[in-house]
Order: sequence, then structure tokens, then C-alpha cells
Amino acid sequence: MKILLIGHNGQVGWELRRTLAPMAEVVAVDYPEIDLADTSALRRLVAEIRPSVVVNAAAYTAVDKAETQPALCHQVNAAGPGVLAEAAKAAGALMVHYSTDYIFNGAKQTPYVETDTPNPLGVYGESKLAGDQGVMASGVDHLIFRLCWVYGARGQNFLLTMQRLAREREQLCVVQDQMGCPTWSRLIAETTALALKQVTQSTDRSAFNGTYHLAAAGFTSWHGFASRIIELMPAADRKCREVVGITTAGYPTPAKRPAYSVLNCDKLQATLGLQLPDWEVSLRQVLDQP
Repeated sequence: MKILLIGHNGQVGWELRRTLAPMAEVVAVDYPEIDLADTSALRRLVAEIRPSVVVNAAAYTAVDKAETQPALCHQVNAAGPGVLAEAAKAAGALMVHYSTDYIFNGAKQTPYVETDTPNPLGVYGESKLAGDQGVMASGVDHLIFRLCWVYGARGQNFLLTMQRLAREREQLCVVQDQMGCPTWSRLIAETTALALKQVTQSTDRSAFNGTYHLAAAGFTSWHGFASRIIELMPAADRKCREVVGITTAGYPTPAKRPAYSVLNCDKLQATLGLQLPDWEVSLRQVLDQP
């Protein structure tokens, strides 16, 4: 089996490259080798590689910047995945694509399920939703994994930012009225690999087609997440002694964020038998790494 992985330098992509390696030949590419905005290049790449599986872990993820670059954001997040899906279908490949909690507006007060109506608040969420729709409309066999609050031990993410700031400042102010499921990038990659093993070995992989929520169990606020990160840091390694909770209004950003991003992952467990541990368990595992 040959897997074409697009976006291997990102948080999830880096973990996918190492996690998928034991199960298949992985051809990994990233920008500038390949540009999701260059649809002709995408078609050529898939036609040349002729993979069994296309995994798209690349995306335009600058949520605030997207408000001033809507055309580029849509080209990368919406048009690119749709073209990839069409090329994957032509090659007879299965496609794995990653979506986001930002396709919802956060007005719900109970965990979102896959069938809830999307209503994104900004350009980024709109572009990701359009990408999901493009993949589904292509007719390719597909798994779309909707993610939430992704972090890890490398790259740029909330965990590493909080650790850095905790070493520099005595007090941090963090939003406490946005709720979500902090999810470790490595568990996303490992869950993807386990799902792929089942689907590719099935006599009817199309039976698995669809969108699945893939997030850690439990939920917290950004303030709760930050507080736990700092509590688990060695006292000698941090200057911060207080994490103050503030409202979203007290930390204005160009793009609106959903106030409630908690995802219900029952479908993932019922269909593929996969379930991620509680977010606090995963956080300890990340911080326990040498």
C-alpha cells in the first residue's frame, strides 16, 4: 500500500508521517514542494504517485489572518481539497481529510454531533466547511475527521505558547468563556492509522464513508487548559504564579471564535471502535515525554 501524505510539516502531519510508516510506503510532501492553491499541480501529483490512500493534513490555519486573505484561504482550504478528492477518485484511492470545530458557531450547549447544521463565524470556518463539502461531492471514498483544539510537543500551538509565557511572566490572562476538547496531535495520527487499517482491509470501504468527530474525551476552557499546563510544569521551570480568567470580550480578535466547541465522538466509537482518552490524561502523556 502507498500513502500520499500532504502537509507533513504540520502538527498532525509530522505525527502522521511517523505513525503511518510501519503500515505503508509513505510519500510525504509539503509546501513549497506542493501548493494546495495550485490545483493543476495537485492533479499531476496524485496521477504520478497513484497512491492507495491520500491523506490531506495541509491547510491554511491562520484564523485571524484569514479575515484579510479570504481568497487565498478558500483556495487552500476549499478548492484544494476538492481537487485532491477528484484526483484521488480518479486514481481509485481512499481520501482522509481533516475538518475543524470552527464550522460550528458555538451557540449549542451540548456536544456537537456530526449531523448538526454548520454555521461558521468567520472566513476560516467557511473555507474548511467548503473543503469538506468538496470532498463529499467528489464521490471519492473518504474519511473526514473533524478536530478540536489541536496541540502537541512541536510546532506552534497553545501548549507551547503557555509554557513559554509561564517562564516569562508572573501572571497570565486567558479566556475562560470558550469551551472545547484539547486534543493531542499524536493521538489524532494514531487514531487515523487505526481507522485506515480497518477501512483498507474491509471488502466494502465505502461503508465507512463520512464525517467523524475525533477529539479527546472531556472538555475544558482555554483558562482551564492553561491552568493545568502550568500546574504540571516543574515549579523551578516557571515564573507564572497566577492564571486569571477573562472573557472573550476582554481579548478581542479579528475572527470570532465559537464559544462552545465540544465534540461528541460516539460515531467514531460505534463505527470504528475508537475512543480517545480524557484530555487531561493526554496532556500528562505529552508532558511526560523526555
